[in-house]
Amino acid sequence: MTGWAQAQTIVDVSALENGHHEDIVVNQEWVEITWPIENNERGSIRFNLSVKEPLIENIQLSAGDSFEQIFSELDPVFFLTEGQRDLSKESGWNIFFDRTAYKPYNAYKVILDRRALKVSKNGARTIIQIDGASAGSFKGRLEIVLYHGSALVNMAAVMATPENEKAIIYDAGFTSGKENWKEIFWSDTEDYLQSFRLNNQVTCSKNLPVKYRTIIGESSTGSIAVFPPPHQYFYPLDNAYNLQHVWYGEGYRDLEPGFGIGIRHDLLGDRRHVPWFNAPPGTEQRLNFFCYLSRGKDGSSLAKVKEFTHSDRYKPLDGFKTMASHFHTEHIDDVLTHKPIPEIPGHVKALRKMGVNIMHLGEFHLAGNPGDDGPRRLPEFQMMFEECSRLSSGDFLMLPGEEPNSHFGGHWMNIFPKPVYWIMSRNDDQPFVEDHPIYGKVYRVGNKDEMLRLLELEKGLAWTAHARTKGSTGFPDKYNKERFFVSDRFLGAAWKSIPADLSIPRMGERVLDLIDDMANWGHQKYVIGEADLFKLEPDYEIYGHMNINYLEMDKLPKFEDGWQPILDAMEKGKFFVSTGEVLLPKFSVNGKKSGETVRLGDNALVEICIFIDWTFPLNFIEIIFGDGKDVHRKKLDLSETEAFGNKYYNFMIDLKDQKWVRAEVWDVAVNGAFTQTVWLE
Repeated sequence: MTGWAQAQTIVDVSALENGHHEDIVVNQEWVEITWPIENNERGSIRFNLSVKEPLIENIQLSAGDSFEQIFSELDPVFFLTEGQRDLSKESGWNIFFDRTAYKPYNAYKVILDRRALKVSKNGARTIIQIDGASAGSFKGRLEIVLYHGSALVNMAAVMATPENEKAIIYDAGFTSGKENWKEIFWSDTEDYLQSFRLNNQVTCSKNLPVKYRTIIGESSTGSIAVFPPPHQYFYPLDNAYNLQHVWYGEGYRDLEPGFGIGIRHDLLGDRRHVPWFNAPPGTEQRLNFFCYLSRGKDGSSLAKVKEFTHSDRYKPLDGFKTMASHFHTEHIDDVLTHKPIPEIPGHVKALRKMGVNIMHLGEFHLAGNPGDDGPRRLPEFQMMFEECSRLSSGDFLMLPGEEPNSHFGGHWMNIFPKPVYWIMSRNDDQPFVEDHPIYGKVYRVGNKDEMLRLLELEKGLAWTAHARTKGSTGFPDKYNKERFFVSDRFLGAAWKSIPADLSIPRMGERVLDLIDDMANWGHQKYVIGEADLFKLEPDYEIYGHMNINYLEMDKLPKFEDGWQPILDAMEKGKFFVSTGEVLLPKFSVNGKKSGETVRLGDNALVEICIFIDWTFPLNFIEIIFGDGKDVHRKKLDLSETEAFGNKYYNFMIDLKDQKWVRAEVWDVAVNGAFTQTVWLE
């Protein structure tokens, strides 16, 4: 091993290719690393080897031919809260209904003894690993990633426990002597920039509700913006409340006496089901955050941070419309019970500002009267149709929908291409369909066969909501041979990141694996993204909890004309699902798009083409394919990519004896996108 023992810290640079260390300087007291950032400039970080000193001695950015220090004497800090996971239920590690926050837990500041420092490179990334991190039953290392071509840096405490049944949550940030901080900046929930100027008085730790999940600390010469992975940081909740996800000040949680800034969680979440993050034994949990370095002042670096999420908006793509599904807003109940509501309700304002074109409801879940025989249910339907029509305007369409959870088993969602009145029960002496004097055609559904018949007659679609977890634990597996599931009226399932696990480089594996299982079952099924959220307001942290479906369609239908083109795109697999930062507007296998069929013939070597648009540097492309029994994967490492780009990737792959193929792309913040399946014959 090539290395030096200095200040009781082993410095290892042997992983660098050909022994080239021109970007690294090592002496008895520190290690300094430089890397290329934007605009042909360079960044530099100097690490102290002595545990008696702050880890980061200074951060510098080049200004012409010289470097200018923007911060000094910084310590990255991590606070790990270690709780208990309930594995006694059928859902196991896929659990959502766990009240972790209400059980005993312990909170720790991660301690780093700096036993060894290792520097390596992977593509366009320089990686610094510092051994000797510990907190409670967790042990591991600090890992810092410098992304070439950008002033973006990732800081992570990579920690694992040997103990079982653990659930965790974490806060993080930077601390430094108070004299090094001049002013703190953030965007309030109404998108106005706010600030706090430091003085010599004690500044007790304060939590802030913010937009863009970002807090910025400024020195006399520059700034450092701190923000989490925009989606991975948020474990699943029913409500996307803004839970004051940043902090600044002294004495944070009584675990850190010094002054700092950072990101945080509310331990009690939305005060409902609060599952935190899974931490199975032996898995390396990445307690991480990003920082963006700048010489800019007055909070100007926030503009750069916002670019990574398109300012929390879904980027418009030619030939696509954005659709978000599964919202229990309880808006219709609010209207019927005469609660004071604005002309344009908060959920409509919020989603329209985010660039959502189509909002698909899941009404009457907790509010309303879904089991009613008609007197209350039919007026609720009428009001839902009227409100959806009223609130659909311009580039926004609000579509009626339910999570009926009747007849099929588990929980499921539906959508029809026009307003449809139906009742969830039928007595033997009642007709399946009748003409009502007020509501017109009304269906009564008494069993799963009649439910399928209704979907067939009215060209509706159904799919499993939150498959294999929550109220759908065990589904759709338990009914995958039923006639209704095999039918083309049953779309498939819906994807959301449940459970959350910080050790996995992609989100929502529960349903990503189900996509492959359904294809191997021999059924042409598809998976849409679902939000599965309750009330929404513009000041909530909605973006972090959301995902989006990009439907391949040129024109948004008018509510009064019906919305069959939306169901057509869904039924044919003409869409991709994204967190918003990674986009896949073009994907083909031998020229065939998702939802289409490739006939292989004698030559099973196919060309896969995928066009990717991204913000954070990419991590990998994965091509997944199956033969009706087994699932196979081919991963393409994308560590050569830098932040912000777009590119066609073309490659050949042998798909002999395979039945289907699809693709996923994930970035370094565990944002991602996945295509629907291409079928093979």
